[in-house]
Amino acid sequence: MAIRIQCVCVDCADPRALAEFWRAALDWRLTFVDDDEVVLEPPAGSREDGVVADLVFLRVPEPKSVKNRLHLDLRPTDQAAQVDRLMALGATRVDVGQTPDSSWVVLADPEGNEFCVLAPLAPEQPAASV
Repeated sequence: MAIRIQCVCVDCADPRALAEFWRAALDWRLTFVDDDEVVLEPPAGSREDGVVADLVFLRVPEPKSVKNRLHLDLRPTDQAAQVDRLMALGATRVDVGQTPDSSWVVLADPEGNEFCVLAPLAPEQPAASV
């Protein structure tokens, strides 16, 4: 049986605003927008298009109250530059128990959803090793 992840759903108070943060962060495209749901997909024709799971932002009435049980890890080519760029877009640094020598940086999007900005991979390094 073949199966794949179609989308990752993010509960939020303002789907349009949160999707706009992530659209700018990832340079993805909006493919569906209404008051209660916004869908982001990788750029059309990119190697991720049709392969990487879409992000779907869904309006919910309750606010975020605890640490995420699921989060995104982003892999940049320049960690420091991307952390600065994401913070300029509205992300904030958060402490979820990482150590000072952790190779990743933990940020939260404008609604408080944690995500990690990982260190760049060396060309010969497998993604699972970091």
